[in-house]
Amino acid sequence: MLPVFLVTFPFFALIAAGYGAARARVLPLGAIPGLNTFVLYFALPCMLLRFGAGTPIGQLLDGSVALVWGVSALAVVAGTVVFTRNQRIGWNDGAFGALVAAFPNTGFMGVPLLVALLGAQAAGPMIITIAFDLVVTSSLCIALSRLDGAGGGAGAPHHGPRQAARQALRGVLVNPMPWSILLGVLLSAARWRLPGPVERTVAMLADAASPVALFTIGAVLARSALLAREHGASAAVAAAMGVKSEIARKAPLADVLPVVGAKLLVHPLLVWALGQGAIALGLPLSSSALMVIVLVAALPSASNVAMLAERFGADNGRIARIILWTTVATFFSFPLAVGLLR
Repeated sequence: MLPVFLVTFPFFALIAAGYGAARARVLPLGAIPGLNTFVLYFALPCMLLRFGAGTPIGQLLDGSVALVWGVSALAVVAGTVVFTRNQRIGWNDGAFGALVAAFPNTGFMGVPLLVALLGAQAAGPMIITIAFDLVVTSSLCIALSRLDGAGGGAGAPHHGPRQAARQALRGVLVNPMPWSILLGVLLSAARWRLPGPVERTVAMLADAASPVALFTIGAVLARSALLAREHGASAAVAAAMGVKSEIARKAPLADVLPVVGAKLLVHPLLVWALGQGAIALGLPLSSSALMVIVLVAALPSASNVAMLAERFGADNGRIARIILWTTVATFFSFPLAVGLLR
């Protein structure tokens, strides 16, 4: 267990550094979206492109991995929506709660962490999970979030599931990550290499992805916590003045803990169970690929879901708490999962 902690500690230390920098306002809150943009649109696509191009094409087109991961993701989304919706949580909040339960922080955290633990062969299964979550899981949850016509806060879009699905599809098309994955697959299939100067530029950006992404995770979590606290203070002032406030109160534990449990316990166990079933049925799923996707499922929730929830007018405070709790808990639970699988 200690060797695993020695590998994982620097990753969580960088997250803590980003959190502390943002909470202390050493890093201005207005700079955090810029960091997020750099990672999402430049560094992370280059890292995925490099791993994709260097991974055998058979690993990138592993149908068994896609099937097990896809079924488990859809099951987690459905179960979370069904079991968490109540008088306080409608379709909008329920859908983003489901997304944060089914969408692990694979790009920002999982790829560098699992490659450090398991080697470059872990990249192939992870790229499959990223592609599915970007294209299917996120689009489905955005469409579900519109079923009650929730508009959320000011500036949030007011539209139905069909328009939300179109918007999600547009988001996928303008997102460079799926395109970088596709280009990596094509380069791997054709066994081509990028021209020398281009390859070195991609490598420089890819090398920046891991530390900046981890630092950004902490900064995003701190930003969400600070904004939620400011909103809460504004709501308290409005109540004292007798003015009705539209700002949501702090989510009760009953609305947070079940989703945390679904992310860190139900999701990896479901992937493991479905993977074992697939192997028993004779599907060509290797034990190493199954271990990778189980560990991906054991990662904390994706930090960018907080910004997505804010954009669509969901209870961003609840989503931020879930992400923060899963990230903190993973410091202890992830090494345990690695030890059990090994």
